[in-house]
Amino acid sequence: MNRITQCMHGRGTVSGVMRHRHKPQTDVPSNYLAYSGMYRPVIFWNLTDHCNLSCTHCYSKSGPRRTMEGELSTAEALIVIDDLADMGVPLILFSGGEPLLREDIWDLARHARDRSLKMALSTNGTLITPDVARRIRECGIEYAGISLDGAIAATHDRFRNSNGAFEQTIRAFAACKEAGLRCGVRVTLTKENCRELEALVDLALSLGASRFCLYWLVPTGRGIDSYIRLQLNRDEVIEALSLLYRKAKETNPAAMEFLTVDAPQDCIHLLASMEQDRSEDLAEARELLESLKGGCSAGTRVANIDAQGNVYPCQFARSGEFLVGNVRHQPFSKIWSDSVNPVLARFREKQARFGGRCEKCSYRNLCGGGCRVRAHGVDGGFLAEDPFCFIEKDDVSVKR
Repeated sequence: MNRITQCMHGRGTVSGVMRHRHKPQTDVPSNYLAYSGMYRPVIFWNLTDHCNLSCTHCYSKSGPRRTMEGELSTAEALIVIDDLADMGVPLILFSGGEPLLREDIWDLARHARDRSLKMALSTNGTLITPDVARRIRECGIEYAGISLDGAIAATHDRFRNSNGAFEQTIRAFAACKEAGLRCGVRVTLTKENCRELEALVDLALSLGASRFCLYWLVPTGRGIDSYIRLQLNRDEVIEALSLLYRKAKETNPAAMEFLTVDAPQDCIHLLASMEQDRSEDLAEARELLESLKGGCSAGTRVANIDAQGNVYPCQFARSGEFLVGNVRHQPFSKIWSDSVNPVLARFREKQARFGGRCEKCSYRNLCGGGCRVRAHGVDGGFLAEDPFCFIEKDDVSVKR
């Protein structure tokens, strides 16, 4: 996760991070969690594979035809929540499929709230009415990340394979605002919507979104089938990062923060842009990014539990070779603390001998070799270079 706003407007952030560095993660403010240095991860929990939409780029192949058979029962999920609470994880992000299709989500959320766990929701927004928004807030969920993949209905509805999805999603933001529920925009940027990025940012601001989170496409789930067709090229990536940098510079950080996900190398463009601007925040931004010790959070600061209880290093590393364990067979806390688990060991090894451009790249200590899931998905090797990386040897164009 590349926290653009926090780095650009973060004077005092380093001291804040250091002040909270040795506190329990449940006591660490959410804006410092990425820098906590602990292996008690944020949990991305896919409660169900069932969804009312069937999106082109879905990383879990969710859809209306996916059965809920075999998914963790309410009783099993409550046991997982107790284990996560005892372990002291900083945040559970309920996702799917569409998590609001699980009838017991309110029971699960209330139990997590009673165990003092922080919660967020990842949703397509189409099911959020004013009443649902109030229930989300009242059960203890503090934030809803709502997917919005186009600035106009035609683009978003095509992505979501559902006519009317755009209008339903726009109404969800209004419902959240009315209920006093903090919400943000989640967009996956591809060739089909990259020209709408600035309009999407402006739309997010007008909707009252507190966060604009840009995801890059990863070849997993249904995204495998469309990856080559939809993935951006180097020039398009740099153009998008430059636009986000400009909008973050223009936007009051108290109004909306900007982030990118799935490409740790994004921070290189950010630092280069700040250096060119002679930003007063540059030194602290660099120190914050270096504190991550390798960029990618998979297997360290984030983890994934899927609907059947399988545990993976992150929500995108969901193929069989990345399976870590299953909470039906062993508590998550024990799975995650297994120092000899071969999958976790691969993701936690920050000095691995990567191939290709990553092998001798001078930025490697910052980005940690980019996204290993993308490298594996495209090139078939965990240690291959990240094919999405826009950095070239002695590249100066990253400065915008």
